[in-house]
Order: sequence, then C-alpha cells, then structure tokens
Amino acid sequence: MAVIVTVEIPGGTQEVYERTTEKITGASWWPAKGFLAHAAGPDGSGGWRVVDFWESEADFMAFVEKATPIFQEEGTPQIMPRIEEAVNVIVK
Repeated sequence: MAVIVTVEIPGGTQEVYERTTEKITGASWWPAKGFLAHAAGPDGSGGWRVVDFWESEADFMAFVEKATPIFQEEGTPQIMPRIEEAVNVIVK
C-alpha cells in the first residue's frame, strides 16, 4: 500500500534542505526502492515541510536507515514523520 510521508522541520531552512537533498540524490543507493515522488518548501511558520510518496512504509523506513547519516551530518533534527495511507498517487 502506498503511503504519504509528511515531515515538519521547525526552523528548517532551504539551504540545509538543498545540501541534504544533493547528498541523498548523489548517493549510490539513490533512487531508493519504493520512492515515488517528493515535494518540499517553507511551511509558512518559519520551518520546512517535506512530503514524500512511497510504495510502502517499509520502503520509506529502509530509506531512512540509509539516509540517517546524511541527516545527522547536516544537523537535521530527528523528527517523527506522519505516515498515512495513500488511496491514490498520480504523477505526471
């Protein structure tokens, strides 16, 4: 079952997001199994929001395991994402 993963990063910045994303997308394991789509931007309250779509929660958790060293290196706080079932995912 596909899932929607939402991560709210209080105080997150575009600069840290861009550095982190560059490292992740440059990793030998990218694209990660089960990845479908990604969007990110300011959350309107001074932080950063990331919304991903994955084929399953297990695929997302496997990605987190691989990406955690990059998140730690960039100083991204450990945040519990909101994971919800996706009834449908349409990408262009």
